[in-house]
Amino acid sequence: MRVQMEAVHFSADAKLLAIIEEKLAKLDHYFDKIVEARVMLKLENSGQIKDKIAEIKILIPNGVIFIRETSKSFETAIDKAFFVMKRQLIKFKKRKSEPKVKFMEN
Repeated sequence: MRVQMEAVHFSADAKLLAIIEEKLAKLDHYFDKIVEARVMLKLENSGQIKDKIAEIKILIPNGVIFIRETSKSFETAIDKAFFVMKRQLIKFKKRKSEPKVKFMEN
């Protein structure tokens, strides 16, 4: 799986990037056909409070899964996004593995 990371209007430190790499590597356990992962980290300025936004887009055969989470820290936003992404990948894999039922007309 290829991983692309982008930080908008700030530079992410190596520790944060390592956490993201570690989390994304775990996604292969839930769905092994992930082609690419794109992570975008943003700062949202809404008054006095600066929220952190983590967006993860996973490219898989015949589909794209996109998750956007907001929190007070990037680590928390990434954790939330990872949890939701894991659930979506499991659901996608289950849907793909179900046999297709065809009804025959008489």
